[in-house]
Amino acid sequence: MQTMTTDLDALIGQVISDLGAAANTALVIVGNRLGLYQSLAEYGPMTPEELARRTGTHERCVREWLAAQAASGYIAYDASTEQFSLTREQAMLFADENSPVYLAGGFYSVASVINDEPKLTKAFCNGKGIAWGDHHECLFCGTEKFFRPSYASNLVQTWIPSLDGVQAKLQAGATVADVGCGHGCSTIILAKAFPNSQVIGFDNHAPSIAHARRAADREGLSNVRFEVATAQDFPGYDAGGYDLVTVFDALHDMGDPVGAARRVRKMLKQGGAWMIVEPAAADQVHENLHPVGRVYYAFSAAVCVPSAMSQPGGQALGAQAGPAALERVIRSGGFSRVRVAARSPFNLVMEATV
Repeated sequence: MQTMTTDLDALIGQVISDLGAAANTALVIVGNRLGLYQSLAEYGPMTPEELARRTGTHERCVREWLAAQAASGYIAYDASTEQFSLTREQAMLFADENSPVYLAGGFYSVASVINDEPKLTKAFCNGKGIAWGDHHECLFCGTEKFFRPSYASNLVQTWIPSLDGVQAKLQAGATVADVGCGHGCSTIILAKAFPNSQVIGFDNHAPSIAHARRAADREGLSNVRFEVATAQDFPGYDAGGYDLVTVFDALHDMGDPVGAARRVRKMLKQGGAWMIVEPAAADQVHENLHPVGRVYYAFSAAVCVPSAMSQPGGQALGAQAGPAALERVIRSGGFSRVRVAARSPFNLVMEATV
């Protein structure tokens, strides 16, 4: 009886904590959009009145927001001064979008999942899935906000150098296709880092491509462009094939990942390489039952698997497929050499060559 009581108490504590996190989803987005976190990070400890005045918001709403954030451990509170502040670590997670561990963006995707619950319930019953473009708009910006810090911190610094001879080609001037590019953050990072190379981002979601084009225009980049296309029919480069094809956190969302692999194989130049970046995962379910796996399984059930099921083919790898399942798909597309090139806390990087 004592063990059951202890187990029950622990489970109740976990669920209460989860309810608090879920209830704070909208509050994190509000804090991000209104600059509340950023003001605390920039100007230091403040009372609710001071923060409201600084951000042009209503004090009573801000006071309750601050208490909720402090109870969550997202901000700090000094009872002796009645001021709220951000520690360095809290600022890295919530205030600095250039931080390698900025996580506030993930709450936008959570908001999409909550808004899309009626569609998800229907999809569970009819098995027809939910097309990527049919999700709430928070999913698209949330995906960018969540993954961009990891790409910015790892793509040029670690992942590209882990590939065999690719960095030298990019520095000299290569052709690159970034397939399933979404809002184009990975595409733009590559174009900025390798100005001698030409980079084309492809995605089947036209609004995301429009967003990516605006982002590239703001950067003033002349070596990048974006086109609407699927992974199974994206076109070749003007002067021939590609030296490098990249797919960032998108292969598992595809209903026909083998077809995508075949298309990549066809579009590569002789000696070209395919870099596949996927959510970090092991091959067995029990190996992924940890906090990061929990996040990925949740988004996989709510977004990734329904997205794949909505497409022709309907093969749903899921966001925790693991390297063995990914390798089977890649080899089925005609690649003879596949290896894990790099890892990060959130991503698995694989290289495929012929």
